[in-house]
Amino acid sequence: MADRKRLLVIGHDYLETAGSIEGRFAERGYEIESLRVVPSDRLDDPGVDVDLPDPQAYDAVLVLGARWSSYSDAVASWVKPETELLQAADEAGIPVFGICFGGQMLAQAHGGEVVASPMPEIGPHVVSGVPAVAGIWTQWHYDRFVPPADATVVGVNAAAPQAFVLRRNLAVQFHPEIDADSFALWLQDGGEQDARNRGLDPEVLVDHIRSLDPDIRVRAAALVDYFLDEVAGR
Repeated sequence: MADRKRLLVIGHDYLETAGSIEGRFAERGYEIESLRVVPSDRLDDPGVDVDLPDPQAYDAVLVLGARWSSYSDAVASWVKPETELLQAADEAGIPVFGICFGGQMLAQAHGGEVVASPMPEIGPHVVSGVPAVAGIWTQWHYDRFVPPADATVVGVNAAAPQAFVLRRNLAVQFHPEIDADSFALWLQDGGEQDARNRGLDPEVLVDHIRSLDPDIRVRAAALVDYFLDEVAGR
């Protein structure tokens, strides 16, 4: 175990595993340490104070999604130190993989922006880009990132930039870690009515995602390989 690499997983409102993404890191020899920022009893009042670890204690960092906007005053108490962690990781050359909110945090930390999206995405959507990014991915976002000026965009669709690479950082707007069962939990946690309000049938969404699950698990593993071999390997 002494030679195993360490991955820090930063979750914000859930401390669930990051599905096939986390599983592939484990297959690639990473020992996983998870941190949840907002406790379950503070979801209605998420302005918590949090002590984040030194990213240099890890070989890579994975930053997951969140139900809040990164620019919301309600979460400013921990967005600032998390931004500083991402900047410190970048300065130290520690690779960071950001998913949805995590990708938006990477953009915000390195000179880009996070803005409300005129085209929110819920459910499976097509993404074009480099082979590891291209395909159908599950989405759930109302904001989108504007990549930093010196980033390389590696994924797009009509709604938003979907992925960028900046030095040893990879940001994606979609959720490669989500399968049908975890998406169904999101629906139960207040998302069902939101989906219906947008003209979407929650049962159809879950069935569609379930039909994609086997393929997405394979492509999620390939996305981790892309991060480790081509982005972190720079």
